[in-house]
Amino acid sequence: MIPLSILDLSVVTTGTKPAAALRNSIDLARHADALGYVRYWLAEHHNLASVASPAPDLMIGQIAAVTKNIRVGSGGVMLPNHAPLVVAERFKMLEALFPGRIDLGLGRAPGTDGATAYALRSRLDRREGDDFLERLHELILWETRDFPPNHPYNNVVAMPDDTPLPPIWLLGSSDYSSELAAQVGMGFAFAHHFASFDAVDALTNYRAHFKPSAWRATPYGILAVAVVAAETDAEAERLASSMDLNRLRRDRGQYTPLPSVEEALAYPYTDSERASIARNRSRLFVGSPATVMQKLQPMITASQADELMVITAVYDHDARKKSYSLLADAFGLDKKAAA
Repeated sequence: MIPLSILDLSVVTTGTKPAAALRNSIDLARHADALGYVRYWLAEHHNLASVASPAPDLMIGQIAAVTKNIRVGSGGVMLPNHAPLVVAERFKMLEALFPGRIDLGLGRAPGTDGATAYALRSRLDRREGDDFLERLHELILWETRDFPPNHPYNNVVAMPDDTPLPPIWLLGSSDYSSELAAQVGMGFAFAHHFASFDAVDALTNYRAHFKPSAWRATPYGILAVAVVAAETDAEAERLASSMDLNRLRRDRGQYTPLPSVEEALAYPYTDSERASIARNRSRLFVGSPATVMQKLQPMITASQADELMVITAVYDHDARKKSYSLLADAFGLDKKAAA
C-alpha cells in the first residue's frame, strides 16, 4: 500500500488560538509517529488568520525532538522570503541534530499577500519578479561549493560544514513546477488541495521527463490531498462543513480562523454559495474510510504517485487525530514499526 504522510498548517480556529494550534501540531506529530506515517511537513504562511506557523524550521526542530522515526520537513520553505544561505544553515543544523530525518521542501510563492511579502523582503534585497531559480541555484551552490573562481562567496562556509543539506523537494501546483522538478532531478510534491492544474498531468509529466541528478537517481512524486475521514459518511460531511464555509470566505478575500461546525451548519447559504462549495469539493475527499479510499484510489493509480500526503484541517483536534487514525488503518500502516 502507498506510504502516507501529513501536511500540517497548525490550524487556528475560532476556539483554538494560535499558541494552542502550535501545541496541537506537536501532539498530532507524536500521534502520526505512532501510527506509522512516514513524513510530517509544516507549511509556511504569513498574515493568515487560520495558520499559526510562519516558521517551519522552528517547528521542525520542536517536532523532531519529540518523535522517533517519522521524517520531519517543510512543506515548504517559501524561498523568495529567505536568503539561501540562511536556509542552508538552518537546515544543515536540523540535519546535524536529527540525521536522516529532515526534509527541505521549497516553494516558489511567498505564501502571503503582496504587502506582507514586501515586508518580508524589504530589508533582504532589491530583486524583483520571480527569482526562484536564482535562489535555488545559490542554495545548491552552498552545498556543492561550485561558486566561480574569485567569487566572494568562496570565502563563506555554510555551517555546520560537516553536515549535508537534507533531501530537497520542490513543491508546486502547476505544470511549470513539475517540469522544473524533473529538470533538476529532485523530488516533487504536488498540491492538489488548492491547485487548479490537473494532478495526474503534473505527476505523470514529472515522471516522464525526470533527469537523474546528484539529488535523486529516480523520480519520486508525492500527491498532497485534503481529506476528512470519520466513522460514517454523515459524520465526515458534518466535520467538513467548517472547511466548506472557510473556503467560501477565502474566495471572497475573508481570511478568518476556521469556523466551528455549528457556525457552518447554521450559515444561511444561497444557491450560488452552495454551487461554489460543490465546485470546491473536487479538491476535498470526505467520507468514511471506505468512501475516501474509493474516491482516492483512481487518482493515486492514474498519477502513479509514490506517496500520499494528507492535510486534514477540521475544527476539532481530536476529530483531526481520529481522521488520521482511520486513514492509517485503511491504508494498512505498520504501527509496530513506529512504536
